[in-house]
Amino acid sequence: MEKLRFGLVGYGKVAELHVRAIVASGNSALVSVCGRDPQKREAFALRHGISARGSIGEMVAKDRVEAVLIVTPHPAHRQIAVEAAEAGCHVLVEKPMALSVTDCDAMIAASAAAGKSLGVISQRRWYPSVRRIRDAIDSGALGKPSIAQVTILGWRDEAYYNADPWRGTWAMEGGGVLVNQAPHQLDLLAWFMGPAKEIAGIWDNVNHPYIEVDDTAVAAIRFANGGMGSVLVSNSQKPGIYAKVHIHGSSGASAGVQTDGGAMFIAGMSGVLEPPYNDLWTIPGQESMLPVWKAEDEAFFSKIDPTWYFFALQIAEFSESARAGRAPAVTGEDGRETVRIFEGIYRSDRGK
Repeated sequence: MEKLRFGLVGYGKVAELHVRAIVASGNSALVSVCGRDPQKREAFALRHGISARGSIGEMVAKDRVEAVLIVTPHPAHRQIAVEAAEAGCHVLVEKPMALSVTDCDAMIAASAAAGKSLGVISQRRWYPSVRRIRDAIDSGALGKPSIAQVTILGWRDEAYYNADPWRGTWAMEGGGVLVNQAPHQLDLLAWFMGPAKEIAGIWDNVNHPYIEVDDTAVAAIRFANGGMGSVLVSNSQKPGIYAKVHIHGSSGASAGVQTDGGAMFIAGMSGVLEPPYNDLWTIPGQESMLPVWKAEDEAFFSKIDPTWYFFALQIAEFSESARAGRAPAVTGEDGRETVRIFEGIYRSDRGK
């Protein structure tokens, strides 16, 4: 089958990882890049042996682009995604999908009207330790997912926020830890528990006086399945400690994953220094598997480059799904649910 022809919109830090991922996917090809800065897009194209274009329409007309991967700052996602869908392209967009449910709905509607796929990057779903939890839910080993905990205790220093002019501002980033660091874990929360029914939260800036946005948020969630969840996400712990997602089922069994260690991955700025692993597992008959799985996962991670490997798995799945005419593993609706959760937390505490 012919490789799905991708055009990249954006050429920042994470774009370099996606170039490697598209090449490694096996069923996708990167043929062009577009963006507002002619010098930057030309330099990026020259570096990777692809075409530089001034618009999505030009990529489609001149390079026969079939899918667009959006890696711009997230406030621009809606406009670019709608334009790409209207140009007849499948759309894969970096997290977060957008800054509001309204924006997500516009993106979903545009792709549906065009009859094209819409997916959202959430590569942690492909971690072996995360897959084990999903399998335990699907097999019924946990019973009904009843209680969930998301905990992120991380750190971002001033150099991180100074690395790009849009970071740490309401106008250009649209939020802080909830918008930029938490979406991966919030996606896993919704993937394990299903959609949220009620959301209540509070947020603040604890110790980052050089940014406008939140560095900490706490929330309680009631899910449509009747389950409950707690969320504590923070960039105010120096040094960073971990990011974890734990699920407790109606059977009494529990399963959890540490998705990130204290040296948290920053796309395009750092590596994955601590492999993710299952840190909680009380399913009867499987309690002794934690050290076995941890050793397996550490050995596996030592053989790959985890900064882009899981992007490649998701891109391969997205391309296969697009060719087959079926929904991708992480849909626009999935991305919308993550946005709905963090938007709900912000709205709960806007009166501060």
